[in-house]
Amino acid sequence: MNIFAYLFQDWSANRQNFKAQLVLFLFRLVQAINKYTLTKIIFFPYLMLYRFWVEWGWGIELPRKLTIGKGLSLYHGQALVVNKGTIIGEYCSLRNSTTIGHKKLPDGTFSRCPVIGNHVDIGANVCIVGDVTIGDNVTIGAGTVVTKDVPSNSVVVGNPARILEPKKTPLLV
Repeated sequence: MNIFAYLFQDWSANRQNFKAQLVLFLFRLVQAINKYTLTKIIFFPYLMLYRFWVEWGWGIELPRKLTIGKGLSLYHGQALVVNKGTIIGEYCSLRNSTTIGHKKLPDGTFSRCPVIGNHVDIGANVCIVGDVTIGDNVTIGAGTVVTKDVPSNSVVVGNPARILEPKKTPLLV
């Protein structure tokens, strides 16, 4: 993939949302810079500008070491916090006031971060914490607290999260 395709891979998933397009362009650029030590040294001022502008100014914490597949959609990105150890698949959607990351264990250490599959739609005010795996094609309702694995093709809601119903897959004729 050439550098322009890499930097603009989330552009079409965020049509008519210039803020999300800009944030994800800046995120992909910081990821490209983060690949090599020399580019990190040369572009150190940009790395600090990204942290100040996107993370502190806009309140969207997408760390440079975060792993995200192509086609990420951001809706109302305020108060969005994603831990750098989280893995997010392709064509996922994140909404405002969402927290995704590890949790502190009783022995004082931290758990692993969540692994989120492809085509996952995460509602507003969702909290996904701990060593959980969320399957492909999952919808997580607004205000849901996920602390356990979620199977593919599910709709989950509530605190604690419970599976509401399996998703119906369209019949191919």
